[in-house]
Amino acid sequence: MIESESPLYDAFKSILNTIDKNRVQELLTYMNTEAINFNLFKNNAFIERKFPFDIIPRIVSHEEFTYLEKGIQQRIHALNLFLEDIYGAQKILKDGIIPSEFVFSSKAYLPAFANTPVAKNIRVHISGIDLVKNSVGDGWVVLEDNLRVPSGVSYPLSLRMLTRKVFPEFFEKLPIQGVQDYPKKLEKAMNYVNTGGINVILTPGRYNSAFYEHSYLAKASGAILANGEDLVVEKDKVYLKTYNGKKARVGAIYRRLDDEALDPVEFHPDSLIGVPNITQAYRAGNVALMNSIGNGIADDKGIYYFVPAMIKYYMNEEPILQNAPTYLAFFEKDRNHILQNMRTLVIKDVAEAGGYGVVFGCNLSKNERQKLKDAIIAEPRRFIAQEVIEFYDIECLDDNGSFSPRKADLRMFSIYGEDIFVWPGGLTRFAMDPTSYIVNSSQGGGFKDTWILKDNR
Repeated sequence: MIESESPLYDAFKSILNTIDKNRVQELLTYMNTEAINFNLFKNNAFIERKFPFDIIPRIVSHEEFTYLEKGIQQRIHALNLFLEDIYGAQKILKDGIIPSEFVFSSKAYLPAFANTPVAKNIRVHISGIDLVKNSVGDGWVVLEDNLRVPSGVSYPLSLRMLTRKVFPEFFEKLPIQGVQDYPKKLEKAMNYVNTGGINVILTPGRYNSAFYEHSYLAKASGAILANGEDLVVEKDKVYLKTYNGKKARVGAIYRRLDDEALDPVEFHPDSLIGVPNITQAYRAGNVALMNSIGNGIADDKGIYYFVPAMIKYYMNEEPILQNAPTYLAFFEKDRNHILQNMRTLVIKDVAEAGGYGVVFGCNLSKNERQKLKDAIIAEPRRFIAQEVIEFYDIECLDDNGSFSPRKADLRMFSIYGEDIFVWPGGLTRFAMDPTSYIVNSSQGGGFKDTWILKDNR
């Protein structure tokens, strides 16, 4: 089914039909000028490329957004409580809600950071929650929680700015919520947890796939964009080395690199993009790291299975947003179900990300299925399986000016500062291949803007 054939899109399409189609080329020219990139690293080769985009937005009603906003706020609150607990008293394990073995066997859990306090007790500062809209019942389903270094917010921000320039009539005639305040919300959250000093966005460098975003957000939020070599730790404090030879104290770092690359002294000694001894400053409470070290345990695809139970345990509430029907190979009953029904399931390797390690059982040969069954039996902690969700297609404008349906998900972003702010926009990612369910940017997918409508009452 095609979501953009709903009445919600009628007004958009009627305006689009009045626009000179040559003006689409103006937007393409703007986009090329702005050089919106999402680089790929495949087969040991760096590919610098323009990020494929589509001018037809996903449109979300005010009522839908209100529902999603409440559900995401609830989910982020519970996940933050889980991280505080799991690196502290571990009550959820002692009460048997989540098996201790399941948590402790995860590479993403970092026991060396147990009982490390964080500024304002916030660990999930920036999150990206991936959802799809089920064509059966029109319900939104959470596919993944991204709580480490989620990327993507700058792309719809850039596209929105350019679309407003080229097609102002959409924004004059439709009640579309503004999104331009995201960088200021980020700045406010950084200031809220700042331990004294300037704000820094720490980037791995221009060869990172999301470097465009790092530089965009630094400029828009007023933070300093820095590489690891620009920072130094002295007496458990972090400083930015300036061009005049002086040093500026750093109080908050929005770090855009994974834990294992962050500190060559604490983690991998061969990391060339981290900051030596930055974890000492973090443990001493002298710098806020956004997101916190060790968040990976909370967006482990296996831990995802337990998020509804977390909400009930920590908040005594029923989950607003639902998970996809999920089976955990760690549990014998679920494992048997996976092995017996592999043809109808999507199997995911919990250690992978970016669309890698996702296998549709129906696409496997008999031998491939057997190999995967053997792997699941040998390492059950490593796998989950989900029912295939027939989520909506969204129309894209192809090179011939015709509408072409593509599978699409929605990444919604939130910022946790004084409160949990859910951005009234989002990154809609779509599959370039009309036969594919894989929409991830790292797999070559494209993106759209997401328009949240205002309440017109």
